[in-house]
Amino acid sequence: MGWLQKLKIDNFLLIMIGVVVVASLFPCEGIVKTGFEYLTTFAIALLFFMHGAKLSRDAIMAGMGHWKLHLVVFLSTFALFPLLGLAMGFLSPAILSQPLYMGFLYLCALPATVQSAIAFTSVAGGNVAAAVCSASASSILGIFLSPVLVGALMQTQEGSTDTLHAIGKIIMQLMVPFVIGHLSRPLIGKWVDRHKKLIGLTDRSSILLVVYVAFSEAVVEGIWHQVNGFSLLMVLVCSLVLLTIVLVVNTLAARLLGFNTADEITIVFCGSKKSLANGVPMANVLFPASAVGMMVLPLMIFHQIQLMVCAVLAQRYARKTAEEKRQLESAS
Repeated sequence: MGWLQKLKIDNFLLIMIGVVVVASLFPCEGIVKTGFEYLTTFAIALLFFMHGAKLSRDAIMAGMGHWKLHLVVFLSTFALFPLLGLAMGFLSPAILSQPLYMGFLYLCALPATVQSAIAFTSVAGGNVAAAVCSASASSILGIFLSPVLVGALMQTQEGSTDTLHAIGKIIMQLMVPFVIGHLSRPLIGKWVDRHKKLIGLTDRSSILLVVYVAFSEAVVEGIWHQVNGFSLLMVLVCSLVLLTIVLVVNTLAARLLGFNTADEITIVFCGSKKSLANGVPMANVLFPASAVGMMVLPLMIFHQIQLMVCAVLAQRYARKTAEEKRQLESAS
């Protein structure tokens, strides 16, 4: 598996591809599908319960005062991305089919990641406390804001989304378990901190379960008659272009606004991510079962591209911050 590490390919992506293949060959139907749907609902609730239990108030308070940085990150996540998503409309239907374009609109409405944004910020030598605060706040805010953005963006494309109903479902299935988990942190926080690998396994297992059920339904509805090799290539190219534009805009904005290198790193990594962990379960709540597979396909591809590109970028920043540190030490 060494060549995969050199290419920065996430093993979780390979497992997810395997799940899609299994769903394509052996989709769940009938009573089995009903059982999986109940299991998926429970898994999503458990996923957000654990997200709430992992959230440290001390870490959030440590970075909360840096409001200018957080504002730039939020504008990137919830304004720049949606505007770019709308701008991609000229690609449909010639380059992107309408369902895949709607998937990109959904991607652009999602909150930032938490784990990978913080991890890349740490590796690059950025402001980790601010990254924890910004990414966590984005994740929480996204539970409310993302359904509103989805409704607004898809109405502009003559879609139909009952925003209030969607928010109600999000609150009951995602926010309530999240709040209960966070309120339970004084009781279970130490156990959660000691078993981070187990919690991570729970997170990923929940996502894989949702992906299997979603693609089972999508296969029954004929997804692979709608998506061919050219379509997948265009999703890959569009994802790469979208990420590149956001990274460049965030970097230029951080420098023009006078942020130091550590804060620039935080803005670049927190403002360019989209959360697979939030996006897949949220799609399962927001959209009909037959549409979920197509809606999350661009997100799955974008997620891997952001990991690969940001892994390389983090190493470049790490060398830069190490050199700046050496210069400061030699000057003193």
